Amino acid sequence: MTQQDLQDQCRSLQQQLNEKSKEYELLKTKGDNLIDIATALSAEHQLDILLEKIVDEARKFTNADAGTLYILEENHLTFKILQNVTMNTRMGGSSGIEINFPPVPLKKENVSAYVAIEGKTVVIDDVYNAEGFDFSGPRKYDEATGYRSQSMLVIPLKNHENDIIGVLQLLNAQDKKTQEVTAFNKDDIGWVEALASQAAVAIDNVQLMNATEELFQSILQVLATAIDQKSPYSSGHVQRVAMVASAVAEKINETTTGPYANIQFTQDQLEEIRVAALLHDIGKITTPEWVVDKANKLSAICDRVDFVRERFKRIASLKQIELMKWEAIEPGSSETQESLIKEIEQIKDDMEFVTQCNVPGEFISDDKLERLQEIAKKTYIDDEGEHPFLTENELMNLSIRRGSLNDEERRIINNHIVVSIELLKKIPFTKKYAHVTEYAGGHHEKLDGTGYPNRLSAKDLALQTRILAFADIYEALTASDRPY
Repeated sequence: MTQQDLQDQCRSLQQQLNEKSKEYELLKTKGDNLIDIATALSAEHQLDILLEKIVDEARKFTNADAGTLYILEENHLTFKILQNVTMNTRMGGSSGIEINFPPVPLKKENVSAYVAIEGKTVVIDDVYNAEGFDFSGPRKYDEATGYRSQSMLVIPLKNHENDIIGVLQLLNAQDKKTQEVTAFNKDDIGWVEALASQAAVAIDNVQLMNATEELFQSILQVLATAIDQKSPYSSGHVQRVAMVASAVAEKINETTTGPYANIQFTQDQLEEIRVAALLHDIGKITTPEWVVDKANKLSAICDRVDFVRERFKRIASLKQIELMKWEAIEPGSSETQESLIKEIEQIKDDMEFVTQCNVPGEFISDDKLERLQEIAKKTYIDDEGEHPFLTENELMNLSIRRGSLNDEERRIINNHIVVSIELLKKIPFTKKYAHVTEYAGGHHEKLDGTGYPNRLSAKDLALQTRILAFADIYEALTASDRPY
């Protein structure tokens, strides 16, 4: 071998090495691009934007002029994204333009439907010369717009369980130098299939996230409805508190002056406030109905004022019998008879007074409390012995100054917040709802530290907790169906 031959061979090997190096760099670039695309797709949580990104990136990868993405729904393919650079068309996704094309039925004569049914990639160099598929749709589009559909690459979107969830269709690959329409590069098809696989997993994840959120919201509404339906007197309370809390938070966002001027809740934070409001009374599920529904002071399983009235009527009857006996012994009027008549009238008057005291009001005066105590000291005698006009429990309940709940019943009502906190702690809230337990659990705290259950003061209470506490109090004060 001459020196010249050796030099030629070296140059040939160097040329081959350079070409392989270029091929390697090209493959590396495509691989890096694919990784970047997969990363970007996995980070997108809005389905419409995700689908748009998939078409954008697939077109860039293949230098395709147009792209369409379908999602498989029941027995058809639904248009989700439609793009065509030449026709300056972008529909679906962030465009805000709705795609009104009818869905594609799952019939094999349509290429996209075939791909969805068979799960196989289809490559067509020229749709006008292709056989086996009905391309009347693209041809009608071309006739109407003056466009020329030619090369086509149709790829199934398979999720991690290998189920077909959609179809990606790319149209008119272009030469990067001349921009002339050409067939899709066979070397690119594998890369685009890999991209489609990553895209399908990303779509599946977002759909799963959306379905999980829908499930959570449904359960949330079920719980809120169950809490409201616990008592006819508080029906709608939870929903109204959520509405008021959300309105206050949104109004703070609009505020440009004062202490809240620099506070801006994000959409996730607004949603967190709403969820906390819907769950703030979840502990009431365990509160006895007779406490929640205590409309009057003597109410328990039933309103015991009826028993008290019957007792007073019996006492009056006993006095009436005694009066009749005196009238039989001494016809006409006597001091004893007049005294008995006054006693009977007083018993009836006391009965009406007790009935009035049973109805909760804003405040019961000291004079009324003193009269109740005097009535309770009175006794009557029947065949079973001596009895008080009012029992200790009846006197205690009738002496409630505000509302209808006594101290023990108020403790039971207040305990619902402790139960709420314990129940909410058992729910594995996502990061988006990380503070729901804190906000919901603090809605009975007060700025001066006299609230419950933890007696937190202003410095310990987040603004969201204060909003919820305000909404709860506002709803209670303005509602006409809250007896206690």
